[in-house]
Amino acid sequence: MARKNTWANPAVAVVLSFFLTACTDTKTVQENEQLKAQVAELQRENGQLGNNLETVTAARDALTKENEALKAEMRTRKTKRSAKKISSRKRRRGQRS
Repeated sequence: MARKNTWANPAVAVVLSFFLTACTDTKTVQENEQLKAQVAELQRENGQLGNNLETVTAARDALTKENEALKAEMRTRKTKRSAKKISSRKRRRGQRS
């Protein structure tokens, strides 16, 4: 009788460990599937953000060019106005004398 119990305990332990391993593997597989789905979603979002970044960068570049053109236009207008003011002042001074 003692020999049967000696072999029965390790056998029961081995059988239980198989069941626990199978349960753990099922949980691990489920977790892996959930993680794979999350990774796929994050990769999709990352691709969309990359596209958005390209769009925003292109818009920024276009606005920068437009801004530079407007600044140049303002400089030319200021230069024309200041030249007119100087020439008109000279004429007034010359007319008074």
